[in-house]
Amino acid sequence: MRSRPRNPLNRMNVKQQLLLLFLMIIIPLFILNAYGNYRADQILKRHVTNAYIELNKQNFRLINRDIEAVNKVTSTVFQNSLLQQLNPLSTDETILQRVKNYEQLENLLTTYSQETDEREPLYYSLYVYDPQDTYSFAPYYPGPKKSGVYFFSEDEKPEWFDEAVEKKGKGYLRLVEHLSPPSKGQGDQRTLAYIRAINNIYRNGTIGVLVVTNLDARIQESLQTVSLPEGELYFTNWSNQVLTAQSNDYGERLELPAEVADMGMTSGVKDVITSEYIYVVNYNHVLQQKLIYKVPVQALLHQQKEIKQVIQLISIVFFVGSLIFMLYFWRSLMMPIQKLVYFVRRYEPGNIVPETPRREKNDEISVLMRSIYDMARRLNALVHYQYTMDLKQKESQLQLLYQQINPHLLYNTLESIYWKSRMEGNTASAEMIKELSKLMKISLSRGRELITLAEELEHASAYIKLQQHRYDYQFRISIDIPEELLPVSIPKITLQPLIENAIIHGVKHMGEDGEISIRAAADGDNLLIFLEDNGYKCVDYEKINRLLSTEHPDPSSGYGIRNIHQRIRLHFGDGYGLRYSGSEEGGTRVMIKLPKSIQEQR
Repeated sequence: MRSRPRNPLNRMNVKQQLLLLFLMIIIPLFILNAYGNYRADQILKRHVTNAYIELNKQNFRLINRDIEAVNKVTSTVFQNSLLQQLNPLSTDETILQRVKNYEQLENLLTTYSQETDEREPLYYSLYVYDPQDTYSFAPYYPGPKKSGVYFFSEDEKPEWFDEAVEKKGKGYLRLVEHLSPPSKGQGDQRTLAYIRAINNIYRNGTIGVLVVTNLDARIQESLQTVSLPEGELYFTNWSNQVLTAQSNDYGERLELPAEVADMGMTSGVKDVITSEYIYVVNYNHVLQQKLIYKVPVQALLHQQKEIKQVIQLISIVFFVGSLIFMLYFWRSLMMPIQKLVYFVRRYEPGNIVPETPRREKNDEISVLMRSIYDMARRLNALVHYQYTMDLKQKESQLQLLYQQINPHLLYNTLESIYWKSRMEGNTASAEMIKELSKLMKISLSRGRELITLAEELEHASAYIKLQQHRYDYQFRISIDIPEELLPVSIPKITLQPLIENAIIHGVKHMGEDGEISIRAAADGDNLLIFLEDNGYKCVDYEKINRLLSTEHPDPSSGYGIRNIHQRIRLHFGDGYGLRYSGSEEGGTRVMIKLPKSIQEQR
């Protein structure tokens, strides 16, 4: 038969079940709260990121439009006939012609550098290599916010000039630290420049390099139109070098997550949400440019803080309310129940019952507590009454038993003295009277109900001697009692009735062949005394044992051995008493079972 699965709640007490119920109410609340906040954060991040992607696209288009406008202006300058005719190596021109050409080019570049829509101006400058110093009259003090035509010699060549020439007329953005050698430069010359080499369309070779400066200010102007909460905007090249940013405080290179650090040879928009930042990167491989939005997640989620605080406040109020309700419920219900359980577990019938705990309420718990305490007091009264009645009953039974024993013993003893006195002289009668006095002395035992085994053996020996004086023939008596068992307590007048039965019903007519043995042995905490005879009569041992155990015996069956059995049980309990059986050598054996207890002598 398959066993039914056990319910684990059955192993828990009420306190544990209440705690489990409280946790089952509170824990899902906090789990749902945490999950709701997490999902709200994720949804907000995704929606805001999508908005930033569209904003980034528009912003990137505006920046590319400005760069494309610069590229168109440089193309126009590129095709200018005055610029195409510029040749510092030519020896056909006079100094005056060179000065006029210089002025015209200066005016041309200054014209392009002027802005009419109040935006940040861009400064167009032309750098021409003049190894023979034919334009020595032209000043060479370029600046990021200054347009002009600059002729330089070999030792004044800018570091980026050869790089621009190698690109063969392809314009590109470059972060320029110096427009002229540091020894020649004046002040801070750091700027984002659009650089493009001007090639001669009539003959091979490079005329110079056209540099458009202050482009970082123009791009910053476009970036300032975008408002990000504590966010950062960066405009970088393909290797993530920062060309310009929304704020002036930025590093040389921007560290990006691996997902957007290397885009390969593609163009598009990609976003990455990390635990700290949201990155939106618009990249164009053809232009080798990136526009990066870097927004702190905490700043983004700051807008949700008030909603989260409200939700958390509701959760805390619910938790505190549940806790207060739990404590009230615990104090109102569980504490009285625990006190009641503690009282019931420790209470034993007969012990003093403490005063009933006072409760102002009149609910079921109060009724239950009063009922149990009152029931315990009634049970105590019943136990005390029953105990008193049992003591009185035992005392009455003992008195009745002893009253039955004393006349019977006295009658038999006097009969023995009577017959012996008739058959012998005064000496034997005196001896019997002496034994009788010893027998009576031990039987009284100064009012004690329990005597030592040694005293009981002395009492039995006195009786045996009286019986041996009575009969002309002799029977043998053997006693084997270890000395350590002699102090054990035994109800008085226990062995004498058993010896009397062994004589009358066993060895009375056997003469010298009759034998009675008395021996004792310890069995754990018990004492076993065996009294055996070698009588030849048939005995119904089952009937004798039934007589010992029956509650209402037949008066005609006698009361001697049952008297002994009942006295032993009254003193020590139902597990002790007499047991009759046949002896191994024939005859009858009676076993007396007593507890091995030693009482102090008084």
